[in-house]
Amino acid sequence: MTALSRGEVEADIKNTLGLVPHFFSAIPDELIGAEWELFKHLELGETLIPNKYKELMGVALHSETKCAYCTLFHTEAAKLFGATDQEIQEAVHYAKSSLGWSAYLNGMQEDYDTFKDELGQIGEYLSSSQA
Repeated sequence: MTALSRGEVEADIKNTLGLVPHFFSAIPDELIGAEWELFKHLELGETLIPNKYKELMGVALHSETKCAYCTLFHTEAAKLFGATDQEIQEAVHYAKSSLGWSAYLNGMQEDYDTFKDELGQIGEYLSSSQA
């Protein structure tokens, strides 16, 4: 299989997005095709996780990494895939809550094996109560 030229890749990007975003310009010629295919597949393509949910995960994730570019990208992409402002807010609140528990459990140095055992017991209890 022959690799596409940079021009061919950029033509596909423009055909897909309406323009070639500047951030693609710094990617070396030998990597641009692979990077675009990965971006197109994971960010735009239909995968096992619906796009709206992937983008809400991205919003939550980057609310913690504090990457303004990523937060903006995933927020706008989530909206394009049908997420509401309320769903975006919930994703960020979920990230805040989950990260808080992580800080607490790690800071208190909870015993991992006990935590794992109790989590299994909770799962069994919840599964049996839903049956």
